[in-house]
Formats: sequence, structure tokens, C-alpha cells
Amino acid sequence: MTYAIDGRPIGPEQPPYIIAELSANHNGSLERALQTIDAAQRCGASAIKLQTYTADTMTIDCDRPDFMVKGGLWDGFKLYDLYKWAQTPFEWHQAMFEHARKIGVTVFSTPFDESAVDLLERLDAPAYKIASFENTDLPLMRYVARTGKPIIMSTGMATESEIAEAVDAARSAGCKDLVLLHCISSYPAPMEQANIRQMQELARRFGIIPGLSDHTIGTTASVAAVALGACVIEKHFTLSRADKGPDSEFSIEPQELERLCREAQDAWLAIGKVGYQRQTAEEGSKVFRRSIYFVRDLRAGAIVRAEDIRRIRPGMGLPPKHFDDLIGKRLCVDVVRGTATSWDQFHE
Repeated sequence: MTYAIDGRPIGPEQPPYIIAELSANHNGSLERALQTIDAAQRCGASAIKLQTYTADTMTIDCDRPDFMVKGGLWDGFKLYDLYKWAQTPFEWHQAMFEHARKIGVTVFSTPFDESAVDLLERLDAPAYKIASFENTDLPLMRYVARTGKPIIMSTGMATESEIAEAVDAARSAGCKDLVLLHCISSYPAPMEQANIRQMQELARRFGIIPGLSDHTIGTTASVAAVALGACVIEKHFTLSRADKGPDSEFSIEPQELERLCREAQDAWLAIGKVGYQRQTAEEGSKVFRRSIYFVRDLRAGAIVRAEDIRRIRPGMGLPPKHFDDLIGKRLCVDVVRGTATSWDQFHE
């Protein structure tokens, strides 16, 4: 199974697809957003991903208790104010898309309502991401699916039945290429609750390409996920956590993204294929296996005794499994100590 985004294939036989999530790490500056896109490209990311919403498309300006954040990084925020702080203005999108394409890195986004999808369609977005908090918004899922573009969906907080409903909604509305990202919607996510093995169950249960949307601190979970079969890795990305911002605490910096891209590639290469064939890298080591050598000088006609031969390194002689077979055989040639054994040294 292989999909493609912007001409880049994605699947188990392909190197991992690394998405740098810009989210709110532009900190309200278009210039910083463009610099972050540059940095993601330099670090080797496969794609840079945006979030397309406004405070008004996310929620309403209301200070009733339901609309107040309680606990976590954003404790005390009114939802409307949080999204006002974090939003990527619609009017920035064209400049960001044009800049990413100019420097050769794929760009797409997470739409949070139909107006965002319409904007992204006008910009010819090559794919769409559905966020964990929207994976139960089936009307939005169907609207996105009708574009015919690949969909990457995070499964954070969703039950099995909710995931099944979202998958059915996407497929019934025309989505052919669907990636499910295992996700723990906690910011940051505790490493001991990352549960990345769930990716394998998602792939088995829903017949999709699996991946990980990783909110843990650092890159360990992402690299481990590649070893368990993740084809797509999404990680929040910032130029500097020290600059602070809505998502900075659980985002990685350029040196970490560069390391993630390198180590994820190495993990994928290390997985290899099932089989018993000897790898080419081992060829030079065969000589250091054990084999049977003569450890005494013997004349032609001598009968070989156990003390005349040993199983030692290197591996130029007969394999050790023939040790007992050689005892009692008669030599047809002279041998000196340190001679490797071979069948042509013995009488039939």
C-alpha cells in the first residue's frame, strides 16, 4: 500500500514522511512563519503543515464556564482569546504556500471548518490533515473527503467506534488515500502513555497506512514509532522554545528536527526485510568463523586423531560439524600445523 502527497510516495516501503507542524509557533509574525518554513526545509522535513482557522471559526466569544480552559498549558484562557492568539490569519496563507513551494518543501494544512477547506482548495493544497479534536466532526470530514485529496487524520481521544465512523465518512465521501496517526491529545503527552504500539492495531483494524502525531517531549517516541511501522511522523516545530508561544513547550527546535529526520531514516533502514540470506556487509566476517585446522605436523598415510585437529578461528577449513567425521580418516598428503582441513586431504 502506497499513497502520494505532492508526488512524494508514502508507505511501508518508503522512507518515513516527516511533517513539521508550524501550528501557532509563528507567534503572530508572518516573517517568523516564513523563517520557520525555511528551517523545516533545511532540516530535511518532508512537509510543513499549517493550521487554518480563526477564533470565530473555532468558537464564540463567550466567557461562560464552558468556554474557559481549566488546567494544562492554557489554564485560565478563554477559548476565543486562546484561538485569537494562536490563529494563522487567512490572509497569510497565500504567501506561506508560495514561499514553501519556492524553496521546494511541501505545504498543506489542517482546516477547522468548511471556509478553511475552501481557502486551501483555492491554494491547491495537496493533502489535508484532520486534527484529533475534529475527528468526530463527520460533516467536516465528508467535506474534506469530497476534494479527493489524501487525508491524514489524528485519532487522539477517539474510541474505536468513533474512528470507524470517521473512516467510513471519509471513504464514503470519496477519500481513497487515508492515513491514521495514533495520537495522545495531551500537551505534552507523558512518555509512559504514548502507547505507540496502537499504530499496528490501527493498520490492522482499518486497513490504512499508520503513523504518529507525537506530543511527547523530544524525539524518542517518534523514532521508536518508525521502528514499529510508522510511515508518517508529525511533530510540532518552533525556531526556539525560549521565545514562548501557545505550542512552544511541546515543540522541537531545528537541531531536534534535523536529528529526528536523520534518526527516523536510520530506523526505517534498520527495519529491513524478513529473510535468512546473508547480508553483503557480513561477507568480510565469514573468514573469522570457526573451522577445523590441523594443530600437528602429520605425514601422508597417518590416521587422524582427536588431538591432531581443533575447531578454531579462522574459517578457512571444514565446518566444525565435521569434527567427528575426520577422526579415524587416513591422510593422502603431508600437512603441517596451521593447515586448514579440506576433503581432498583424505583417502575416500
